[in-house]
Amino acid sequence: MAYDHTVATSRIPTVKGIRTITVDLDDTLWEIHPVIQRAERRLYEWLGEYYPRITARFSVEAMRTLRDDVMEEHRDKLHDLTLIRRAVLTRAANAAGYTEFRLEEAFAVFDEVRNDVDLFPEARPALMALRERFTVIAVTNGNANLEKIGIGDLFDAHVNAAMAGAAKPHRPIFDAAVKAGRASAEETLHVGDHPFYDVHGAREAGLRTVWVNRNGDSWPQDYDEADLEIRHVGELPELMR
Repeated sequence: MAYDHTVATSRIPTVKGIRTITVDLDDTLWEIHPVIQRAERRLYEWLGEYYPRITARFSVEAMRTLRDDVMEEHRDKLHDLTLIRRAVLTRAANAAGYTEFRLEEAFAVFDEVRNDVDLFPEARPALMALRERFTVIAVTNGNANLEKIGIGDLFDAHVNAAMAGAAKPHRPIFDAAVKAGRASAEETLHVGDHPFYDVHGAREAGLRTVWVNRNGDSWPQDYDEADLEIRHVGELPELMR
């Protein structure tokens, strides 16, 4: 279902009684794909400077293939993206014959750029307005650092997949977010951009849901629709009045 303001407004009564709002980060508050591409490119340049045998052995595409292989081998750890990326770096260094490798420094190079994001212009004002009336919890499958990004002050708590031991759409991460918000699942509203990971996952865990549909996409017929549909988080404070 494409975005329709009148439809969203008509659903406002379904979100009465909300005490906590959980908010997805990547692609809800900022666009993530260009950020990851920049971070991976910067890391590759750093590897070429300090560990040239790695980049001689692995092209950018080959590094991605290596990452896929590591993820396949560690399917029980896919919720911990930091662990996966460190494992990829370690394997690449070993394959290139480096017995000593500055893993923490290498990851820090990636992490610095990964947390250099451009918030959507409406994100900060919306979160500030919501936090005046609700407990606001950040919930993400990724490894964003709220303090480095400069938005730690906009949230009461932060739950990621590594902390919860499971990634969205699985229930444990939503249960952890509900616990952090100190309200029941029925009193918690999850806001996110992904129909499956965010909306379906949160609904299955008993939360109310908001779909952030920035691109005017059609709702996939495989899942029940969200309680609210908005174009961006800037619309949420007024709808929650």
